[in-house]
Amino acid sequence: MCNYAKLSAKRKQFQALTGSTLEEFHALLPFFQTSFLNRMKNYTLEGKRCQKRCYVDYSNCPLPRMEDKLMFILMYLRKATTQDIFGEVYGMPQTCQTVANKWVHVLHPCLNHALELAGEKPARQAQDLHSTPEKGQLFFQDGTERPIQRPKSQEIQGVFYSGKKKRHCVKNNVVVNRQAKILLLTPTCAGKKHDKKIADETGLVLPEGSRLCQDTGFQGFALTNVTLIQPKKKPRGKELTPEEKESNRQISRLRIRVEHAIGGVKPYRIVKEQLRIRKDDFRDRGMETCCGLHNFRLNFRPWLYNIDFAKS
Repeated sequence: MCNYAKLSAKRKQFQALTGSTLEEFHALLPFFQTSFLNRMKNYTLEGKRCQKRCYVDYSNCPLPRMEDKLMFILMYLRKATTQDIFGEVYGMPQTCQTVANKWVHVLHPCLNHALELAGEKPARQAQDLHSTPEKGQLFFQDGTERPIQRPKSQEIQGVFYSGKKKRHCVKNNVVVNRQAKILLLTPTCAGKKHDKKIADETGLVLPEGSRLCQDTGFQGFALTNVTLIQPKKKPRGKELTPEEKESNRQISRLRIRVEHAIGGVKPYRIVKEQLRIRKDDFRDRGMETCCGLHNFRLNFRPWLYNIDFAKS
């Protein structure tokens, strides 16, 4: 049976299974514990309101320690395998899939709220985006898609079908700062919707004098008093000049950090592979949680870039 005491002795394996080092895990644990205890003061494991007594770990609980609970949900997000396998790994009863499913839906909101307490969860609406009013700040914008099961309804299939990915998807736009932290995650929408249309509907406002780096998929998108850094599109039937090609290369070298940020979220396979869970807007909250975990990880393992804005 898998437990924290056994797995924490193997640091490399622990990081591979949870996506976090032991230092990151222990830094997140107090926030998670606070969130879990606050939730269980009012709710049962089944999600119902407590009537008489508060939650206590039952004698044969498969996740007896707070470390086991946090490790369980991190492993689930990281590996995203079927819940009956998780039930077997953690020694849950015969109806292991039901028990594992219950724990996933109890612990995931706690982890999500823990990241909010840590100040690492991205804003979901443009008006909630808090950024310092310094002039000359550098931001990046891009879209990301995630595969889903093909909807049964033929009408809905067309809405979620992405011609770019050639499959059914959901998508979000992200706004990233120069440290590659995700500041804003737009609400999850159907895969057919274009990146620019999502950006137009977001109502993004950035500090005056800022600069926003984006790709050609946002052609025509602009913000007041914000300088856009965007590659030049090749004219139809013509070629770009060598100077324009070199400029595009420099912009790509600068813009790569938004791709790195999205890539930093995708090691959690729950947002990379086809998601089967449809309960409680898990598609949207799962992406939000993984973005928060990426932001939290950068506090311990920051990415350093040689390309500076002033040189670009």
